[in-house]
Amino acid sequence: MHRRHKPSAPEHKRDFAAHGGAPSVPHNEMRSFFNFSQLVLSAGHLRSPPVLKHSKVTYFEVEILDVQSKKQICIVDKVSLHHFQPTGAVPSPQWYPSRVGLQLERNGPYLKDSISIQSLAVSSIITLYFTDLGQQVSWTTFFLTEYTGPLLIYLLFYIRLSTIYDQVESTKNFRHPVVHLACFCHCLHYTRHLLETLFVHKFSGGHTPLKNMIKGCAFYWGFTSWIAYYINHPRYTPPCMYKQSTKLILMCEAGNHFINVALAQQNHSGSKACFPSPTYNPFTWLFLLVSCPNYTYEVGSWISFTVMTQTLPGKFETA
Repeated sequence: MHRRHKPSAPEHKRDFAAHGGAPSVPHNEMRSFFNFSQLVLSAGHLRSPPVLKHSKVTYFEVEILDVQSKKQICIVDKVSLHHFQPTGAVPSPQWYPSRVGLQLERNGPYLKDSISIQSLAVSSIITLYFTDLGQQVSWTTFFLTEYTGPLLIYLLFYIRLSTIYDQVESTKNFRHPVVHLACFCHCLHYTRHLLETLFVHKFSGGHTPLKNMIKGCAFYWGFTSWIAYYINHPRYTPPCMYKQSTKLILMCEAGNHFINVALAQQNHSGSKACFPSPTYNPFTWLFLLVSCPNYTYEVGSWISFTVMTQTLPGKFETA
C-alpha cells in the first residue's frame, strides 16, 4: 500500500500559487496589512494633486514726472498688480519713502502706500507726479523735541543765570512763593506732555516735514523764554490772589491726562464709530458737552496760569 507523499511546506506554497491561489501571509503581516487598510478607508478617496493653473499677470508701466517742470524722471516698467508701492517708485537713495510725494493729478492729494494700482489704472500706462516733501522726521521726534525745549528753557530762567539777569539783584531779592508755584506748574505741564508722548499716544508711523518741527519749536520755545523771563525776574511783582488759580491748573492738568488716556484707549480698540463716553471718573464727564475735552482742559490750564502769574506772554500762548 503506497502512502501519499506529503509535500513540504515550500513545495506546497509553490503548487498553491501555481494554481492561482494567494500565498499565505504570517499573522503579524496580516495585522499590519489590516491596519493599513483601515487607515486608507478612513482617509477617504485618494485624490491626485491639483493641477496648477497659470494665472495671467497684468503688468503696468508707471511714468514719473516732476510736478513743477513736467519733465520725466523715470519709468517703472512691468509693475504687477500686487507689487506696487507708490512711495518706493522713485529710484533714488536721497528720496526715501517718507520724503516722496506722488500725485495722480498735479493739484490732487498725495497717494498713500495702501493705494491699489487697480484703482489708478485707466490704461496700461499710469502717469504720476513727483514732489520732494523735504527732510522728514517722525511724529515722536517732533513732539519730544517740541516739549523738551520749554521744560529746560524755563529751568534756565528759574535758576537765574548771570548771563540773563543781574547777579547782584538775583541774590538780594526774595522770591515770592508764586514764582516757585509757577515753575512747578509749568514743568508739570510739559512733563505730562512728554510722558504721554512716550507711553500714552500711539503714532501710526507717519512723518512730518522738518520745517514744521522748526516752526513748532520756535513758537513753544520762544513763548516759554518770554514767560520765564518776566516771572523769574528779580523785580517781578507777584499778584495778590494766586492760590485759587494754582488749584485750577492742577485740576485742568489732571483732567487733560485722563481725557488723553480715554482717547488713546478708544483708538487702541479699533472702534472709531463713536467717541468715548463718560465714566465714573468725574474728569471724563466733560464728554457730555464736547467731543475732545482735552483741548478744553488745555485752554483752562493756560488761562489759569496767566491769571496766577499776571503775565502778558501767557495770554498769547493760550491763544
